[in-house]
Amino acid sequence: MVLYEYPFNESIRTMLRLEHLFDRLGQLMQREAPVDHHFALVTIFEIMDVAARADLKSDVLKDIEKHKHQLDAYRGNPSISEAALDAVISQLDRCFVALNTQSGKSGHVLTENDWLMSIRSRISIPGGTCEFDLPGYYAWQKHEPARRRTDLMQWASTLMPMAEALSVLLGLLRDAGVPHKVVAPLGQFQQSLPQGRVYQLLRLRLPDGHDFVPEISGHRLMVSIRLMRQDAEGRLRPAGEDASF
Repeated sequence: MVLYEYPFNESIRTMLRLEHLFDRLGQLMQREAPVDHHFALVTIFEIMDVAARADLKSDVLKDIEKHKHQLDAYRGNPSISEAALDAVISQLDRCFVALNTQSGKSGHVLTENDWLMSIRSRISIPGGTCEFDLPGYYAWQKHEPARRRTDLMQWASTLMPMAEALSVLLGLLRDAGVPHKVVAPLGQFQQSLPQGRVYQLLRLRLPDGHDFVPEISGHRLMVSIRLMRQDAEGRLRPAGEDASF
């Protein structure tokens, strides 16, 4: 199955972008080539840029608190496992403490590293990190992979409280949904959303073996999905056939 996710608000959109970047960072750090570690550092800078949003940290802390209050309300419910409930609440508590005790925005401490900031200032310039522009950075890339990885993990550690908090929050959000199968006649699907409820995330799974690309739009009243196909030049065209997802 191919999974697509569509956020309904800016907060979830930012969380998904950060999750994507953290996933990429984890994969790149485990590799050994200097070019992979270069792009791992690029990813760290991208995470810092996204996490620099003024209200991101406070929004995440508020979401953690909200989930804790919601879960506390289930205590004493005979159909709820107290052990599982305690485990999730403890996880939320750990994330809250780790993020709340971190001063400033995520990655803020890295801005005090002049060497890293010299790389950051040139990394968006095409070819700006050549050896004659940043000889110190060029020398770092010639170190043993294990030494470079140790440095990357140390720098990334300042971002991990945010990564762990997002992982828990997005996991709870995804687990809260109940999937159901629908049919898109001629590749078109629309669904009205009940008033009085707040929807945050749409998850769409397409079966393997199809070359559909979903074009998703939505707001507080309705969600619309149109199944598309890429033509020979890569442009999306309506599929125009019945399909289920």
